[in-house]
Amino acid sequence: MSLALTPTTVAVFVGVVLIAGAVNGLAGFGFALVGTMALATVVEPTTAVVFMIVPILAANASLVRELSVEDVRSCGRRFGPLLVAALIGTVVGLAAVDRLPAAPLRVGLGVVTLGFVATAQRAVPIPWFDRLKAGCFVETPLAMVAIGGVSGVLFGGTNVGVQLIAYLRSRDLSHELFVGVAAMIFLGLNAVRVGAAGALGLYPDLTTVALSVAAAVPAVAGVAVGQRLRVQIPEQARRRFVLGLLTVVGVRLVLGGLGLA
Repeated sequence: MSLALTPTTVAVFVGVVLIAGAVNGLAGFGFALVGTMALATVVEPTTAVVFMIVPILAANASLVRELSVEDVRSCGRRFGPLLVAALIGTVVGLAAVDRLPAAPLRVGLGVVTLGFVATAQRAVPIPWFDRLKAGCFVETPLAMVAIGGVSGVLFGGTNVGVQLIAYLRSRDLSHELFVGVAAMIFLGLNAVRVGAAGALGLYPDLTTVALSVAAAVPAVAGVAVGQRLRVQIPEQARRRFVLGLLTVVGVRLVLGGLGLA
C-alpha cells in the first residue's frame, strides 16, 4: 500500500510517532507497540510495520545512551544468546510480513496487545502467568535462545516485542538498567531490519521510505519528552497511562479487523 503524502497523513504520522516516543521515554518500552498498533488502525498493518522500523531504531538509539560502557559489555555477555537468537528470528519474521492478510493480522495484533495489558496489569492476579514465568523465564542459554528466537519472529513480522520485554522485566533489573538493556536489544534488532526490509523490497514506495526516515526526528523528540516526564510522574500513574493507551489501541485493532469500526 502506497502512502499519499498529504498534510493530514503527515500530521497523523508525526502525532503517532511523537506519542509513541513519549511512551517509550516514560516507561522504557512501548514505542514499537504503540506506534505500530496506532498506525495499523489507519493504514495496512504491513505498511505500519515497515514504516516504523527507522523510527524505532532512532528511539532506541537515544535511550541506549543510558547504559555505561561497562553496562553494555556485561549485559552483552549476559544476554548474548537472547540477542543472537532474536536477530535470526526477526529476519525470518520480516521475510513473512508481506504474506500476512490485513484483517486477520489486525485482529491478531489487537489480541496480542490486549494480552500484554492483561499480563502487565497488577489489579487482577493471573496465577498461570506467574507459573509460566517461573518455569520458562529462566536465565540459561537454552531458555534465552528459545525465547529470543520465538520473540524475534514475532517482532520481525509485527513489531511486537512484548515477549522480550516480559523476559527482561523478570530479570529484576533496576528501571534504568531495564530501559537501557531493552533499548540495546531493540537497537540491534532494528539495525538489521533496516537493511533486511530494503533487501526484501518491503517498502512500498520512496514516499514511505522518506517519511519513515523523517519520522526519526519526532521519535527522538518524543523520547526526550518522556524521559523528562519519567522523573516527575509516579510509577503507578505511568503504568496506568501506558496500559490504558494500549487497551484503547488493542480494542480498536480488533474491532477494525472484524469490520466493526
